[in-house]
Amino acid sequence: MIRTENLTKEYDGFKAVDNLNLQVERGEIYGFLGPNGAGKTTTILMLLGILKPTQGKVYLMGEELKENPLKIKKRIGVVSEKQYLYKEMSAEEYLNFFADLYGVRNKGKRIDELLSAVNLSEVRRRKLGAFSRGMQQKLGFARALLHDPEILLLDEPVSGLDPVGIKQVRDLIKEENRRGRTIFISSHLLSEVEKLCGKVGIINEGKLLAEDTMDNLKTRLSDFVELEVEVSEVKKEIIDVLSSFPFVKELSTKENLLTLRVASDKDYRAKISQAISQQKGIVLGIKKREMSLEDAFITITQKNVSLLTIPGKEVEK
Repeated sequence: MIRTENLTKEYDGFKAVDNLNLQVERGEIYGFLGPNGAGKTTTILMLLGILKPTQGKVYLMGEELKENPLKIKKRIGVVSEKQYLYKEMSAEEYLNFFADLYGVRNKGKRIDELLSAVNLSEVRRRKLGAFSRGMQQKLGFARALLHDPEILLLDEPVSGLDPVGIKQVRDLIKEENRRGRTIFISSHLLSEVEKLCGKVGIINEGKLLAEDTMDNLKTRLSDFVELEVEVSEVKKEIIDVLSSFPFVKELSTKENLLTLRVASDKDYRAKISQAISQQKGIVLGIKKREMSLEDAFITITQKNVSLLTIPGKEVEK
């Protein structure tokens, strides 16, 4: 649905985006991440046809953007970090205005549905100048969905929202994705990206350093998994047998809790439980702690580690 081919944008010799190759499949929720100044906004502006690339190509829904930009843009919905509203309009008037621009059929019913979905039905006649930042953001979602776009492109979609508003938007994104919509999210809130996205791309200094599913990304970056094993009693025999396993890299104890760092190539929990049972121990619980998206993001961007190499192999730049 979204593909870029060696996408590059230069400003006076500085490459804000450098040979970027993104691949977003139909029906995905894709998270686009990077620190400030990494090139995220420049990339989004090129995806929307607002900025012209220095070189490279943008393909949306299988068509090159520059070949038929108006036709393609009609199939995209956009929510930016800040909404630019007509303050003297009401929410209902605002959506009616854009519904006419898009040529939306049954616009009254569609507007009712969307105002309800973003919990703004009760303020539909309130002037937009009186809307809070969060209300403005939710109205931007409604406007972006009016014409039933195939791709929804979101730049900091929960900016300015309180926890209730964030959950409402998160639920809306999930529901739109269940309906088949492809969603591209650029956000600095990694916790939200981790809850929503099946696949992420990480950009730094204009270069795409990683693009993979969340699970694969975290697995490839970490050589170990941390396990917390609660037992009825910590025995010397249990510590000795677990320490003898080659896949156990570290082991520490505190009261009746064993903390193990084990190799990430396999799931060793069953083998650990069996070994403890053989030493007359009782396993009360095992908790697995893997690398979070935040851990992965920091590792990739601070060390400038590229995972875009031969599958299964990683190279530090």
